[in-house]
Amino acid sequence: MSIDYKAEIERLKKELDVTLVAHYYQRDEVFEMADITGDSLELARRCKADDNPWVVFCGVGFMGQSVKVIAPEKRVLMPKIACCAMARMIDGSYFDDSVNYMVEHGIAKEDILPITYINSDATVKAKVGEMGGYVCTSSNAFKIIEKGLETGKKILFVPDRCLGQNFAIKMGLKSCVIGEGECNPKEADVICFNGFCSVHQLFTVDDIEFYRNKYPGIKIAVHPECDPKVVQAADFAGSTSQLIKYVNELDPEQKVAIGTEYNLVNRMRQKNTYVLSSTKPECPTMNETTLEDLYKTLKSIEEGNPINEIQVDEHTVKYANLALERMLAIK
Repeated sequence: MSIDYKAEIERLKKELDVTLVAHYYQRDEVFEMADITGDSLELARRCKADDNPWVVFCGVGFMGQSVKVIAPEKRVLMPKIACCAMARMIDGSYFDDSVNYMVEHGIAKEDILPITYINSDATVKAKVGEMGGYVCTSSNAFKIIEKGLETGKKILFVPDRCLGQNFAIKMGLKSCVIGEGECNPKEADVICFNGFCSVHQLFTVDDIEFYRNKYPGIKIAVHPECDPKVVQAADFAGSTSQLIKYVNELDPEQKVAIGTEYNLVNRMRQKNTYVLSSTKPECPTMNETTLEDLYKTLKSIEEGNPINEIQVDEHTVKYANLALERMLAIK
């Protein structure tokens, strides 16, 4: 006998003290079942404020960790503890190596202020917190870097080199990438770790030129995880929520090509909207979660044997929370 997963998920949501959360990049059938949807910053804030003791988070691993760090009293489960490829590019030892690189090039450790993109493991966030640093998202990175510069310290930005470079360009600052060409921390304001998003690396300046030639007057909107050359060639660059706002405020007749994850673009609006890529820019790990996975996770709560529960040790919670709280304190 086949199971009506949607009906069962709705039943379980009503009967359990659980909040179902989904990131914008989730596949449609999962996204539509969620009580809370949004980008990383919105989800972090709303999960913290939510009253239910159980959170079922449809996203990638670092997102579930972030909820557990901010609200350690909550029970956080994930239908799939999927891995963000960018987050996997840096761990505690790579973070330490980056700090040591700057020290070896004449920057005292106490003169380094680390900022980590929220797309990072809790252990990295904890190391950042211990050094007095911040977490940031693509929607608030400008404000966080601006705040960090007030200290007079050198900014170590991990793990996304593109995000760090794009905001440095926007602010008129000099940046360099560790391991890419000559990176002298003494001559740069923002020193970036050499990580990236595999999905947003798909978009190129050639893609922009193709659409502009095919549709004169088209607008190009991209995420700041894209290569700096792509961001500079675009009409608009912004976080997931900022991209949605930008597109929604366009005249319905205005054509727009968008450089971000496919599921989000496909949901924005059906008319005069294009994906800025010749290939489907779909995040493989964000798309791992299925309705069956979601049903099994909720069912495990009902049966008293929860699966895929996120656990973070007390030391990591303490210092990662410091870095996250510093972010949330900046409006």
